[in-house]
Amino acid sequence: MDFLLLQNSQFDIVKILSDLVGQFASAIPNVVGAILVFLVGWLIAKLGARLLKRLFRTIGVDKLAERLNEIELVHKANFKLVPSELLAKIFYYIIILIFAIAATDILGMPAVSELMSDIINYMPSLLTAGIVLFIGVLFADFIKNVVLTTCRSLGIPSASVIANFVFYFLFIAVVMSALGQARVNTDFLRENLTIIIAGGVLAFAFGYGFASRDMMANFIASFYSRNKVKIGDLIRIEEVEGEVIAMDSSSVTVRGEGKQVIIPLSKLTSKNVEILDDPEDETD
Repeated sequence: MDFLLLQNSQFDIVKILSDLVGQFASAIPNVVGAILVFLVGWLIAKLGARLLKRLFRTIGVDKLAERLNEIELVHKANFKLVPSELLAKIFYYIIILIFAIAATDILGMPAVSELMSDIINYMPSLLTAGIVLFIGVLFADFIKNVVLTTCRSLGIPSASVIANFVFYFLFIAVVMSALGQARVNTDFLRENLTIIIAGGVLAFAFGYGFASRDMMANFIASFYSRNKVKIGDLIRIEEVEGEVIAMDSSSVTVRGEGKQVIIPLSKLTSKNVEILDDPEDETD
């Protein structure tokens, strides 16, 4: 009886081992095929990425990012964008994923194949978000430079502060748009950022308006006094008397009695200004 049980047990073990060997032997062609497919994909991705990098460098794609790398925000982040390398890497990983899907299909792993397919389907949205972010940052920097140049030409103080405020406002809007293109739910961020930005704009407007009230008064006065007082006139305003030797958008410089006095233009409209006759003209 014991001999029969031992014989049956040995038979079962042999059967199990033979089944495992059979399953392993039947799986070997699929494993080898999957490895070969993946190796072919890796070679294609490697060679294709190298050729694309050379092509993009030849046609000068990297020059498009030079302006982006000069932007203060990007420069401070120690981030340097090289489009030829970035696009080559994107091509490399897309090819790798495509051949990895083919390899997992050969191995009979549909769950992994489906996951990789979802990643590939997400690539166009991610690429679109990157393009939106790239163009948007360049546009925000362009508007910043326009605002900075305009404010400086008008003699507005804190021109760099205003320009940076405009840049970061546009930058936040661009980031939100890029996240939307990437199919990221931004409802929570959008609602909170709207409140924060509105509060920041209101505080900035009140603070800057209060701090620059004198400057704005001088700026407005420059339009009213432009044709009334000119360089070379002899004027008297309060206790200052002399010749106007310089004028800008916020002040007038008067020279008299061995000294120069800078008078805010707002005083030309709020105080009595006397335009004196030149004694030399009266002599003539």
